[in-house]
Amino acid sequence: MTPAQPLQAPDPSPLQELRALRQIARLPRFWTRLGHLPKGNAVVMVIPGFLTGDGVTWPLRRTLGALGHTVYGWGMGRNHGDVPALVPRVTAQVQRLADRHGPIHLIGWSLGGYLAREAARDTPQSVAQVITLASPIIGGPKYTAAAQYFVQEMGEDLDAIERAVAERDEVPLTTPITAIYSPIDKVVCPGACIDHVNPHTAHIAIACSHAGFGFNPDVFSIIARRLASHTHSAPKNTSPHHP
Repeated sequence: MTPAQPLQAPDPSPLQELRALRQIARLPRFWTRLGHLPKGNAVVMVIPGFLTGDGVTWPLRRTLGALGHTVYGWGMGRNHGDVPALVPRVTAQVQRLADRHGPIHLIGWSLGGYLAREAARDTPQSVAQVITLASPIIGGPKYTAAAQYFVQEMGEDLDAIERAVAERDEVPLTTPITAIYSPIDKVVCPGACIDHVNPHTAHIAIACSHAGFGFNPDVFSIIARRLASHTHSAPKNTSPHHP
């Protein structure tokens, strides 16, 4: 069982997010020492977070490509956050890739992880596994630092979104899921990243700023190992743990 964690929108911490610069500085040396990571031949699609695009996922895609995987961006420009419109588009893209390659692996950062899960829910035969990075799977944006943006700029009803998310979750996910999250995240409430509905979800906690997930060599190493060791059987340990 995963421990209960409070659900509330975190107070943004720009200083905390500057920690991502340390992770970016580590990347050049990390890329020269990829030999310690397992190689593989998975077909992977990486989905960016809210208000970002494929550019921010390039470091992760470069890493996985160097390890032998075939890696795609999502190819839809900036993630504008209109989830009802984006889910069918992402699902269609997943189906196109799966028709060409067979079931693919989805990695989603923040909101991108939620979209990956919903694509896997709608087309489970097309998805081999889902890996989410600091993704709010409970409440939509309600328990994130972007909550007021969705209300003031997008005119959204956060309670209505939370109900819609819960209704979607009534259809269980059958795809293996790994949820990587940070207990010190100041953008997405850590408790909102915990999947209490789908028992085959493996949770991995790592101390990382929210922005740092896209540049953290430790996160990249976890992803590489999950891709290499993936099977269609459910993980035995579903409790959050430190790698």
